[in-house]
Amino acid sequence: MKQNTPLKIVVVTTSRADYSHLYWPLKLLENDECIDLTIICTASHLSPEFGTTYNEVINAGFKNVEKIECLLSSDSDVGMAKSLGLAALGLADKLDQLRPDLLLLIADRYEMLAPACVALTLRIPIAHIEGGDVSEGAIDDAVRNALTKMSHIHFTPTEKARKRVIAMGEEPWRVHFAGAPSLDHLHRSTLPEKRQIDQILSLKSEAPLIVVAYHPVTLLQETTQESESLIEALRERSEQIVFCFPNADTGSHKIMQQIEHFCAERANAQVRVNLAPEIYFGLLSRADLAIGNSSSGIMETPSLKLPTINIGLRQKGREQASNIIDVPANTLKIKSAIEKALSSDFKSIANATFNPYGDGNASQKILEVIKALPPREKLLFKQNQL
Repeated sequence: MKQNTPLKIVVVTTSRADYSHLYWPLKLLENDECIDLTIICTASHLSPEFGTTYNEVINAGFKNVEKIECLLSSDSDVGMAKSLGLAALGLADKLDQLRPDLLLLIADRYEMLAPACVALTLRIPIAHIEGGDVSEGAIDDAVRNALTKMSHIHFTPTEKARKRVIAMGEEPWRVHFAGAPSLDHLHRSTLPEKRQIDQILSLKSEAPLIVVAYHPVTLLQETTQESESLIEALRERSEQIVFCFPNADTGSHKIMQQIEHFCAERANAQVRVNLAPEIYFGLLSRADLAIGNSSSGIMETPSLKLPTINIGLRQKGREQASNIIDVPANTLKIKSAIEKALSSDFKSIANATFNPYGDGNASQKILEVIKALPPREKLLFKQNQL
């Protein structure tokens, strides 16, 4: 997009999870004199229940930050659907006011459907990060594919994902393998050392550590039916355990209650509502094992050579590295997987793993492509290659 004025870009972020991935692309975009960046925070960013992470965006020093309230304090699928509608209403006015040259979205959260639909009707080109991946056990998979077809430029997390997006009929010149931008923290952020993490989170320095990141399985009728197996499998463990809060999905409140009850019974277990990206990566670097059903376990732990257990259906079909053990949501099988993951033999396998999700330079690749984009008219008129 060659023009005399800066390129106006709007980025929508809905939660701590996507903000962690977007942090370095946002920093590079804002620091470029050819870019005029506006960040819109919405959904759980503005919820005290989820740590009011909007404040993190402000404290990071970003200049143009807007906010749109939309998240209902609900634990139902109807609440999710209504929150989506409220987001669309607020974003329609805001995007009409801003009229950016490009809207940048990431990943697969259901809330991202709102800005994509609004941008489509306002004829604003969309760039999408992390399309082409697979997670068959959650509605995220359908959301991700819908965002791909509504978008005009694609930054995929793996080479296989790039080929999937092209196979969906997208023109190859629009599709770029960038890698997962969350990995840029390992190269660009200053991560706390083990001693600092122990102090920040009140951990015992010599005791082993398990990090748990578990979310509702949104494609199941009972979205929390797999969580009890995990909780039961952890009851007999003696390691320190740090739980991360679940996403704002149907069933999240029930999982929160299960976690809080577990931690109330265990002096060496704690739950963290929100961790800044550098603290979270420092925690993973400190850990002996990661367990749950989060995409973080799939995309980020391979770069840290961290043994990881992926439970149940949520990440089914996702490309994986050799440091990951897949296990069904069965208490006995999870217990067995924990023993395997902590063994010296498996630690050797994890140490030799290769991460297909990139080299930690996604933000630079994204910036370079965006600065070289063709005119808006060429972006908007897509030719289906099928």
